[in-house]
Amino acid sequence: MTSPIRRVAALYDVHGNLPALDAALADVDAAEVDLVIFGGDLALGPMPREVLERIAELGNRARSLRGNCDRLMVEACNGRLPATLPAAVRAPITWAAEQLRQRHRDFLASLPATITIDIASLGAVLFCHATPRSDEEIVTVRTPEERVRTIMGTVRESVVVCGHTHMPFDRRMDGVRVVNAGSVGMPFGEPGAHWLLAGSSLEHRRSEYDVESAAKRISLSGYPDAERFAERHVLHPPTEAAMLAMFEASESAASASASRPSGAP
Repeated sequence: MTSPIRRVAALYDVHGNLPALDAALADVDAAEVDLVIFGGDLALGPMPREVLERIAELGNRARSLRGNCDRLMVEACNGRLPATLPAAVRAPITWAAEQLRQRHRDFLASLPATITIDIASLGAVLFCHATPRSDEEIVTVRTPEERVRTIMGTVRESVVVCGHTHMPFDRRMDGVRVVNAGSVGMPFGEPGAHWLLAGSSLEHRRSEYDVESAAKRISLSGYPDAERFAERHVLHPPTEAAMLAMFEASESAASASASRPSGAP
């Protein structure tokens, strides 16, 4: 029987930001973790190939799961991006996919939607990108309990680690602890590489790095959205309050659409 793992680092939403990933991995090494879980949305960003190569260097020390952007990257590699995607969204996905080799595409295509790890002090922990049932469903610290309860209704594990919204949180409900690891490469709130250490407890960590130097590297990457990425996600990320308001508006619109009678405008 395999012994439970002692310490796990959860690194989510790297988004092709190699300087941020390197900073997080340096602190992960210092924390002496047994395993690194990459929680999806690995490559879509200014340095997609470099990030995937760095992850590959970790070998068996790392496991990765699929995010919605990883899924879109594979679709772009296959020439099958949805026609409904706006041009502003399509351009960075297409560019990032063009930077990859076949092995990178195959790696992204092979990723599972969830990973369950037995951690010694925590028991079975379920890692997913957005929610256990979707790689793009939105859950924040303010999402109504009734909705979170519905989303987590079939979960057997007592701890669920997620990402996708790029903001750390820690919620408990009906015996399930739902923890967002934050974002390594595209944080909302305080600048830096945000990640989660799971061991004797669950600890949100933030790795600082030279954001000015990183912004310059990103601006030279050729990424279609490079200047905005550097400004918004490296130098001056938006506040959590602003992003929570945006997500709440999006959730309200989605809820209203779902409750509208068929055929209604």
